[in-house]
Amino acid sequence: MATKKPSVVFAHGLWADGSCFSKLIPTLQREGHEVISVQNTLDSLEGEVDAVHRALERVSGPAILVGHSWGGFVISAAGNHDKVAGLVYIAALGPEAGESAQEQIGRFPTAEVFSHLDEEDGRIWIARDGISCFCGDLSPEDQQLVWATQGAPRAELLASTTDNPAWKPRPTWYLLTTRDQTVHPDLQRSVSQRMGATVVEVDSSHVPMLSRPEVVLDLIRTAADAVGA
Repeated sequence: MATKKPSVVFAHGLWADGSCFSKLIPTLQREGHEVISVQNTLDSLEGEVDAVHRALERVSGPAILVGHSWGGFVISAAGNHDKVAGLVYIAALGPEAGESAQEQIGRFPTAEVFSHLDEEDGRIWIARDGISCFCGDLSPEDQQLVWATQGAPRAELLASTTDNPAWKPRPTWYLLTTRDQTVHPDLQRSVSQRMGATVVEVDSSHVPMLSRPEVVLDLIRTAADAVGA
């Protein structure tokens, strides 16, 4: 009798929505995983955590949480759920207790995208001239699709903190994007080393799930094989 594969729950980052994992989900489903990609509102960390927990209640355990960018912050806060067996970070933030995303980013302030943001009504948008800093290894048409479908986070979201980051008691994997102009590669290196994560590097912009989906899939498969079912 075949062993059931772990479920996979995705948490997207800022300036995105759950469809950013569309190149991964069909393959994982064909391979036997239950999959949910959470639609976060980008309003509050508490709301993001609640959304991930609701998704976890709808899938079988054990589950792997996969967080991209700000989604790494989300899975660090949400990942203490009983069903979670492992965490996969994609070009992601990963806080220590009491540490905000703003503090993490501030230690490595050279990422280009932050020079191309617009704030309106308390929401932060990527300006049109900044989209190449976010996803410059996509085609021009796909870059404009990413720009047109971006989610706009509340500005205060980046000041959120969490008390008990889930990467401490759980196994972690990290995909480090070496051409990233949003979450600086040196920040990724610092975060992943602090976690003690298994690290894979890829020559990619900030969106490897769109530009290098097979690399992301391979890392999720590695994590799934490690946690078993």
